[in-house]
Formats: sequence, structure tokens, C-alpha cells
Amino acid sequence: MTDPNDVAAASRVSASSPGDAPVIAPVLVAIDGPAGSGKSSVSKQVARRLDYGYLDTGAAYRALAWLALERGVDTADEQAVKGVADDFDYAISLDPGDYWVRVGVTDVTDAIREPRVTEAVSGVARVRPVRESVNRLFRALVAESGRRGVVVEGRDITTVVAPDAPVRVLLTAAPEVRAARRSREITTQDAAAVADALHRRDAADSTVVDFLTAADGVSVVDSTDLDFERTVEAVIDVVTVSLGTPQTGAPDGR
Repeated sequence: MTDPNDVAAASRVSASSPGDAPVIAPVLVAIDGPAGSGKSSVSKQVARRLDYGYLDTGAAYRALAWLALERGVDTADEQAVKGVADDFDYAISLDPGDYWVRVGVTDVTDAIREPRVTEAVSGVARVRPVRESVNRLFRALVAESGRRGVVVEGRDITTVVAPDAPVRVLLTAAPEVRAARRSREITTQDAAAVADALHRRDAADSTVVDFLTAADGVSVVDSTDLDFERTVEAVIDVVTVSLGTPQTGAPDGR
């Protein structure tokens, strides 16, 4: 189980030794949401606008599922999945303008979005030791990012990974809207197949974590009737209110 005290350290001022100058840890913006809610694209754009880093936590589970499939491992076999996780050489960019994912020396940025990986990812994500290990990785990535803030998005960021983050958002939308959005993103499958896959993924993942209900203190942004830019603005408004100061990003807006 993730220790909330470890996560809280990512939002506090710390010093490596009594004589050192204090190091300001990155501000965490935690964003949860179901598939098709737009959380990845919105989170990435929010990070650009605020000049923050961007961490796609779902990519780690997808990369692990990809590796398991490459090795011919049954993702329904928890022990076999744990064995793959014990030898998981994973790296991800936190630069929203230069996003990539690697397993060892292999760039898997596109490969982890393949339908076969999407079908397998819930199998690896439900293994508790895997989740605990990956959560430690997320905390390390944020702490070592060297950035003034990081937008972290996924399924249980506001409740498990960073329950003490100063900004916590649940980004959601009506099921039919989410299905339509995902269908536009995936052009290799028909709309019915995409919608069915989305609903099955939601059903499988909901057995692991509740990503459809906002926990206490989490702000809800419902993008059902919002376009992309208005959704981004709504999330930035939450950041501004939560932190109590206007947020400005890089001079070029990226």
C-alpha cells in the first residue's frame, strides 16, 4: 500500500542536510479520469501552459503489458506479470513538448497504444505488488524532475499516488461523449468496436480503483459540453484557485 506520507513529501519544502539551502519540491497537479475523458491531451496542454512537467502514469502499465506480451506472458497470471515487472527497464519523458516512452533501448511510444496492449493492460494493473512498485517509480520521477511543477494524470492519482497534492482534479464526461472521442482518436477500428473496448476497459479497471467518483477535496471538471480549449481553461482555473495565485507559463505559451 502506498504511504501517503511519502507522497506528501512531493509537495513540501525539504533540505538534504541541515546546512543546505532548502529545495522546493515540484507542485503536483493530480488529474484522474476514465478513458476518453481527454485527461491525457488536456493534462499535456495544461503542463505546456503552466511550464510544468507532464507524467502519463498509464503509460507505465501499458509498457509493462507490452513487455509481457512481447515475452509471451499470460497477463492473467499474476505471478508471471510480477516476474516481468521485476525486470522492467522503463523510462519516460516528462517534457510535454517531447513525449516518449522506452523499455530498455526500445521506443514503445506508439506500440503501447496498440489494441492488443489496451486489452492486456488491466491484467497487469490489477497486480498489487506491481502497482506499489510503479507508484514508487512515479514519486521518484516527480521528485527528480527538476521542474517547478508536474501534472500527473491517471486513474488513482488523486486518491492513492498523490492524495495530498495541492491540486486534485477528476476530469470526466458522459459515456457516449467519451466513446465518440476515443473513436475519433482510433481510426483503425469502427466506432462500435472502440466503444465496446472502452466500456470493457472501464469495467475491468473499476475493479481495481474507483476513477468515476471524486474523493473529498477533489474538484470535478465535466467536459461533456466543453471543447478542448475550454476544458484546458477549466483545469487551469482549478489550479489557480487551489494554489491561490495566478498561474503563468513559459513566455511562448508552451
